[in-house]
Amino acid sequence: MRAMIESSSDKAGVTHFGYRDVPESDKARLVGEVFTSVARKYDIMNDLMSFGVHRLWKRYFVGTSGVREGDRVLDLAGGTGDIAALLLPKVGAKGSVVVGDINGDMLRVGRDRLLDRGLARGLDWSQMDAEALPFPDRSFDCVTMAFGLRNVTRKENALREIHRVLKIGGRALVLEFSAVRSDFLKPLYDFHSFQVLPRIGQLIAGDEASYRYLAESIRKHPDQETLKAMMEAAGLERVDVRNLSAGIVAIHRGYRV
Repeated sequence: MRAMIESSSDKAGVTHFGYRDVPESDKARLVGEVFTSVARKYDIMNDLMSFGVHRLWKRYFVGTSGVREGDRVLDLAGGTGDIAALLLPKVGAKGSVVVGDINGDMLRVGRDRLLDRGLARGLDWSQMDAEALPFPDRSFDCVTMAFGLRNVTRKENALREIHRVLKIGGRALVLEFSAVRSDFLKPLYDFHSFQVLPRIGQLIAGDEASYRYLAESIRKHPDQETLKAMMEAAGLERVDVRNLSAGIVAIHRGYRV
């Protein structure tokens, strides 16, 4: 097991931004600048970075979520709208999905894209910080977070907030890049992450630095066992982990009981 990676520096008030140590007070701004830069090219870059597999990961994530008709779901870091669009048929006319993201540019891009597809009913969009959710206790049947937790400054705070806003019996679902389990795949994955992705980012989005940060942020994110322990420490129970694509990504699921 890796060390508790969120404490990547021994200095109080310091966290990581990729491979750099930065003041905790600066990380949200720096991450915001990254996602403001990549917002309009985010979807095409995801397709190029994952060879389109991210769409399968997301479909599986929602397909195994247990979300049912009438549920109220909070989708955190959901600015692209990908997860919300998949959740809507599951919650049905009696349910709802709140899409929350700290970055207004990502929210606007995602909202406009779903509106263009005629998807508006049952959807609410709100700019919010995952570490301080603007909802009462026990507000949601399910909270989802796909490819967003690694960008949160104090992940333990976000996990406690997720636990707080879940109803009794509610589920927390986190889809995130994780630790590759295949020794054969690791060097290929590293080459793709650090040599290919930044160059694609420069070519397509005109932004090599942001995509280098995204690759680095994956390596700084807690591995499967560490994140499982963090979710349990936040109060979630019956936490389980499901690896996809040899651990390139993993689904963590926990319950409020």
